[in-house]
Amino acid sequence: QVYKGLDIITNKVSPQEQRLCTHHMISFVDPLVSNYTVVDFRDKAVPLISFHASPLPGQRDQDIFARDKIPIVVGGTNYYIESLLWKVLINTKEKPSTAPRLASDRKVELEQLDSAELHRRLSQVDPEMAAKLHPHDKRKVARSLQVFEETGIPHSEILHQQQEEEGGGPLGGPLKYPHSCILWLHADQAALDARLEQRVDAMVAAGLLEELRDFHRRYNREKVAENRQDYQHGIFQSIGFKEFHEYLVSEGNCSPETSALLLEKGIQALKQVTKRYARRQNKWVRNRFLKRPGPNVPPVYGLEVSDLQRWEEDVLKPALEIVESFIQGREPPAEPLRMEHDENENKRSHRVCELCDRLIIGDREWAAHTRSKSHLHHLKKRRKLEASGRAGGTVGDSGDAETSVKDGSLPLP
Repeated sequence: QVYKGLDIITNKVSPQEQRLCTHHMISFVDPLVSNYTVVDFRDKAVPLISFHASPLPGQRDQDIFARDKIPIVVGGTNYYIESLLWKVLINTKEKPSTAPRLASDRKVELEQLDSAELHRRLSQVDPEMAAKLHPHDKRKVARSLQVFEETGIPHSEILHQQQEEEGGGPLGGPLKYPHSCILWLHADQAALDARLEQRVDAMVAAGLLEELRDFHRRYNREKVAENRQDYQHGIFQSIGFKEFHEYLVSEGNCSPETSALLLEKGIQALKQVTKRYARRQNKWVRNRFLKRPGPNVPPVYGLEVSDLQRWEEDVLKPALEIVESFIQGREPPAEPLRMEHDENENKRSHRVCELCDRLIIGDREWAAHTRSKSHLHHLKKRRKLEASGRAGGTVGDSGDAETSVKDGSLPLP
């Protein structure tokens, strides 16, 4: 939503709703900027909240706290919310910039390298961080390598320094704003899926295709023609661009029947990826906000939004009571959500599944992998081959190299 234009595909708040209260951090980045990062977001958003947090020139009048107002951070993208709540990011730029950068940055350049080469370079300068990251996670590996190149300090060492600060914890530094609370609006999965499908239909009815077609014609057609389109950075990584790629590039060059099929394919793909993203968002809340170890976690209050007919009773009324209690320094009437946390869980354990030829990082990920369809499929095939081998007097190998990435693991390099 930080990018200018494309209001439908990015699900921006309507102009009518924006007039109800002041909104920040919407529609101010050139859509052709490909390297706007969460660091840029934090560096602009934090001074808007508090003048005392290194304001940018001319921003004192916009300081929300100084005007005796309460900032409400809405998401969306929970990684960006974390950047405002905790001291968890590392700024490798020498000087803060008031404008997004148009030039390519070092991280983007590093991501062009082969995964194995990237991981080898990181292993040489920061073996601790290299051991924690999957060799195929190019973004994180490139970021850690960028941190070392631009600061001269291993990424792992900087993270240790943050964690050891007063109020820090195993997953990051201290809270920036200790008097905070999180309101988590969650719904029954079936109700949420139906609502998301309806939202996609509403986006199409509101002119989604015209918006994408116009943007493709003005900004992306030339890149596609030269086969240099990039759906991994900037505005193009928004859900919706990649899903309608085939439809947009073939429009006018195929039969109406084929175009209609590609359009329907794009719509269904958009619905699927939207529902998948919603699941990831909920998983992030559970893993990072509810299971996050350490004392530096704001209370999380769950609000049930499955039945929109009960919005007043289930959402608005309890939310107002919780916020009012926080403002007045009272204990809220609602109990915050709590989840069991396994102190013995190792999130960085390394296991190799020889059956699937995959490297799995983390105890929970390993447990999920051993229950996954792909692993059970290979296990079943292996047992059948072993049984037939015993019957025939020999034991063969699994024979088939078919694999799946649905369990979230990746093939070994």
